[in-house]
Amino acid sequence: MSKKFMIALLSLAAGVTAVHAQNYPTKPVRIVVGFAAGGPSDIVARVIARPLTDRLGKQVIVENRAGATGTIGAELVAKAPADGYSLYLASQTTHAVAPYMYAKVGYDPLKDFSTVALMAQNPLLAVAHPSLGVKSIKELVAFARKRPGELNFATGGQGSSPHMSVELLKRLLNLNMVPIHYKGDGAAIGELVGGQVPVMFASMAGLLPYTKNGKLRGLAITGSKRSAIAPEFPTIQEELGLKDYEVVTWFGILATGGTPPAIIDRLNKDIVESLAQPEVRDHFNKLGMEIVGNSPEQYAAFLRSENVKWGGMVKALNLKAQ
Repeated sequence: MSKKFMIALLSLAAGVTAVHAQNYPTKPVRIVVGFAAGGPSDIVARVIARPLTDRLGKQVIVENRAGATGTIGAELVAKAPADGYSLYLASQTTHAVAPYMYAKVGYDPLKDFSTVALMAQNPLLAVAHPSLGVKSIKELVAFARKRPGELNFATGGQGSSPHMSVELLKRLLNLNMVPIHYKGDGAAIGELVGGQVPVMFASMAGLLPYTKNGKLRGLAITGSKRSAIAPEFPTIQEELGLKDYEVVTWFGILATGGTPPAIIDRLNKDIVESLAQPEVRDHFNKLGMEIVGNSPEQYAAFLRSENVKWGGMVKALNLKAQ
């Protein structure tokens, strides 16, 4: 095959790709969710699908492919054609924790995806049952130090955000606290409110109703700054002087790796504009989440940092999928 023919062939392929990107979309677009309908990931996907449908001019369909901590759905998108018609609703769990818990997953969380936009994030709220008697995060740490191995904390499952957030604090402060894993945050919060377990770090949406009615005591949040949703709670950073401690749960949109930049840019523009709509912002606020809406490049840098942080934690703790 001659060099001229190869150049002509590559030019033709580039031209076809450019035309496809220019005409995008010509058919429905799907957002794959790696969890069952009704959960946080599913709700977020459906909130963004409605305004995105209006902007793209084609139906945006939410497709639930649950199983293996979201990795089944992620693999489906990783291996789909790189044409912008298969998107994935990614999170800290699916793209910074789960890939390192399984002996083998069918995708690389960084190389096999093109970042589109980080949509929203939120810190977790650290709470304690009133019976524990602690009124601040400093008092909680002091309690844990005085009674190593005696203080339990609830999680929504091994590798979940409520689990990893406390493990990071334990690692930074050399604490000995024992995780009690439940099947989902809802079950864990129920046990927490009932006094069966004294401590949990979880989403504000799930915990704020109980801090307001006095059944739980809010201590601090895990973000780098106070939350606009609940500004009365200090950050763990400011209370304990831990500049390296920051935990946020997040949701973003990824496309199959190699998706044309023009399609990525179109999707990013339409998603960011959708996030600016008052009704969309209101939906996210009710979920305890703050809008981000950044660029593909910013999301890529954030995703790399999350993989370094949580992938390293999974390996250090020797966590294995159950």
